[in-house]
Parts: sequence; C-alpha cells; structure tokens
Amino acid sequence: MAVPKKKTSKMKTRSRRASAWQLKAPSRSVCPKCSAAKTPHTVCGTCGWYRDRYAIDVS
Repeated sequence: MAVPKKKTSKMKTRSRRASAWQLKAPSRSVCPKCSAAKTPHTVCGTCGWYRDRYAIDVS
C-alpha cells in the first residue's frame, strides 16, 4: 500500500479545500421583450415579462 513520503502542509491542504468555496458571478440572459439583462428563469424586473406573457405589473 502506498504511503506518503512527507506530511502535506497546512497551506497545501487548505488551498486545495478552498478551491470549492469560490463564488461565481450569476449567469445572465437577455429579456426578449425589452432586451434588458436578467437572470435566467426569472421575471424581468424592467418590464415584468416571463415566458411569453406579462407576469407582474411593473410601473
């Protein structure tokens, strides 16, 4: 059975674990009605459009 020759340092271990904690920017899509940037699968905050209909009244 393979045995490591040297102890893995705290920095090496923690940096390897920290790679899973990275925050990514949310994805963006374009509203087909008003061409504003919005997150996918949500109502457009500018015009209230969602899936080929007006979902909310935005004034």
